[in-house]
Amino acid sequence: MPRILDRKLKHHVFQYVFQSLLAALLIFSVLLILDVFQQTAIIASLGASTFIVFAAPRSHSATPRALLGGYLVGAAAGILIHTVFCSHLGQPEEWTVLHAVAGALSVGLSILVMTLTDTEHPPASGVALAFVLNEWDPAAILVVIGSVGLLALVKIFLGRKLLDLV
Repeated sequence: MPRILDRKLKHHVFQYVFQSLLAALLIFSVLLILDVFQQTAIIASLGASTFIVFAAPRSHSATPRALLGGYLVGAAAGILIHTVFCSHLGQPEEWTVLHAVAGALSVGLSILVMTLTDTEHPPASGVALAFVLNEWDPAAILVVIGSVGLLALVKIFLGRKLLDLV
């Protein structure tokens, strides 16, 4: 018969519940601050990062360097590509081939720079794409960096107490 539940669960029920609730609380805080309907791609990236920090805290992607560096790279790549390719084109919903090229370039550039700087954090490439394809403002950037900073602080202060759940 196939196994449905993780074998570690019976010995670590509290950790599973605690880490999941802490992750939910963090995302709840971000959702209260960001415009949920305008910033869905950014929120999705932060949700994926939250999963990494709380479910796979021992992974390289969960390190403060990868979290902060990855998001700084992703945001910078998205802003750069948006400025160069899309800022003069009007609204992102007026799709053109140039928007698709710009989105692809933002992801490719973020991957290149993250791998060169050892700041690999896969969800941060989603932010690069979000900054090209969605409207954003400086406040959204600050909320993203602040949220990631909060995740990094959680990792620093609770890192040894967090269990790898994956």
